[in-house]
Amino acid sequence: YDVIFAGGPEELLKKFQQSNHKVLFAAEGLIWPDKRLADKYPSVRSGKRFLNSGGIIGYAPYINKIVQQWNLHENDDDQLFYTKIYLDPLQRERLNMTLDHKCQIFQNLKGAVDEVLLKFGNERVRVRNTVYDTLPVVIHGNGNTKLYLNYLGNYIPNTWNYEHGCGVCDKDVLDLSHFPEYPSVTVGVFIEQPTPFLPEFLERLLTLDYPKNKLSIFVHNNEVYHEKHLQRFWEENKNVFKSFKVVGPEENLSQGEARNMGMDSCRMDEGCDFYFSIDADVMLSNRQTLKLLIEQNRKIISPLVSRHSKLWSNFWGALSLDGYYARSEDYVDIVQGKRVGVWNIPYMAHIYLIKGETLRNELKERNYFVLEKLDPDMALCRNTREQGVFMYVTNRHDFGRLISTANYNTSHYNNDLWQIFENPVDWKEKYIHPNYTRIFTENLTEQPCPDVFWFPVFSEKACDELVEEMENYGLWSGGRHKDKRISGGYENVPTDDIHMSQINFEKEWLHFIREYISPVTLKVFSGYYTKGYALLNFVVKYSPERQPALRPHHDTSTFTINIALNNKGSDFQGGGCRFHRYNCSIESPRKGWSFMHPGRLTHLHEGLPTTNGTRYIAVSFIDP
Repeated sequence: YDVIFAGGPEELLKKFQQSNHKVLFAAEGLIWPDKRLADKYPSVRSGKRFLNSGGIIGYAPYINKIVQQWNLHENDDDQLFYTKIYLDPLQRERLNMTLDHKCQIFQNLKGAVDEVLLKFGNERVRVRNTVYDTLPVVIHGNGNTKLYLNYLGNYIPNTWNYEHGCGVCDKDVLDLSHFPEYPSVTVGVFIEQPTPFLPEFLERLLTLDYPKNKLSIFVHNNEVYHEKHLQRFWEENKNVFKSFKVVGPEENLSQGEARNMGMDSCRMDEGCDFYFSIDADVMLSNRQTLKLLIEQNRKIISPLVSRHSKLWSNFWGALSLDGYYARSEDYVDIVQGKRVGVWNIPYMAHIYLIKGETLRNELKERNYFVLEKLDPDMALCRNTREQGVFMYVTNRHDFGRLISTANYNTSHYNNDLWQIFENPVDWKEKYIHPNYTRIFTENLTEQPCPDVFWFPVFSEKACDELVEEMENYGLWSGGRHKDKRISGGYENVPTDDIHMSQINFEKEWLHFIREYISPVTLKVFSGYYTKGYALLNFVVKYSPERQPALRPHHDTSTFTINIALNNKGSDFQGGGCRFHRYNCSIESPRKGWSFMHPGRLTHLHEGLPTTNGTRYIAVSFIDP
């Protein structure tokens, strides 16, 4: 159970015959079990001095003569037995015994991990002993080196190489399309801290390409803040799945207790074929994830997910001596997809699939997530390792990503708006118009008036949530000339507005300008490189009762953006913008689309009257 063959039988026999001995034992640099015998060992000029009984090769008659001397009990130490025979000079000579001092055949890893490296050839990978420059055939993970043996087993004998990639990934795989019905899966969902984009996370459960009548949902929500999100999802989808159970913060469960409960719901159900655990900070972009994991057919397997453009992921390739993170040699290549396969690992978290039969056999205890003072994920992995159950991570497909929950401020009305720095990919997916990239790939810009460019930038949610945020803040300026918010305290052409700085959104808004407006500027105003800076960024509210229109004016900017935040017709009537120099009006603004036009010289313009309802626009005076 702790040995891997790195070479074949021909090489093994050839090296044994070259030793010119009848019996060959493995050797190591540490003496065990009786250190008092060290002085009795023959001295060696170079190589390992002490016998290890984990590896023996010899001619059958000679091996038989050795084992015939056994007159001890079944549980006595066999290594001590062989050691005493080997240390007898007469027997050593009569039986023509020696040790594999330079690891030609046997490589014991205990006390020798630093001597061993993987040697990558074009066709195969070998373990190389760097001290003796040998290529051992049998690798023995004795003592506390099992995890390193597992690491080596990710490559040898024919597991992975640069030429062919993964050699065993398709071994024993399943094909769900041949199943009469899909396996039943219990999905454990864990919301343990305030988490951005939770509604989007929950929606991704619905989009999994798997029969919903085969999915039993168990949710542990530890956050009162998220009860509204979960309640909405439950009300809309409680009858979609086979079952849907929610354990809320009022239960006052620890994270370990909640995870034990979720896993046990599968363990105790003989009809549960798999337990799929997923934390709320995992954004699955691959709808096939559950199918792919089941088809890979491992007792425990996790899909690799990492934070966007970072090395932070949901697995560790190695452990330090104290059982915490250590970076394996291949960690970066696996995370970055330079080595693709199914990898035996010592630690996983956030998302994983476990066979139900594994929970009812090897992992049948009901308290795997609580151990000493360890975090629940550490406790599970240590308990799993101690039971001898391998954990795997696969990066054969792009499954999704981890989001960051750090610095998630829940004091706003729509808190995800502030995630543009911490989780830029998810922010873009939620808040940027789905056709934004077509500006660059298909020239999706319009020019309704000279040098007035019109393009999609905000999604429906971005528009709605920004308006909601402003209305929740509520301190509209009233369109008065006196304005303490600006330098000088006087506004020549006032609007009824709220500045981004008033809701502490200025930094995020300026980053939005640099990331999403500046590239458009370069495209439509060729040769102009914007600084992407604006002193005035605000949302304007037009209504017949407060401020229906805005008189003609120039903007204090090199160029201005004006983003429509709601729909003409359903939300308001009237409105629009007229550019006097060109006698050109745009009277049907599109929600989420932005105007971009020069500011202070050529484009004198006015806001046309809003005759009914309320119109909202977001405005920035860029490069003032």
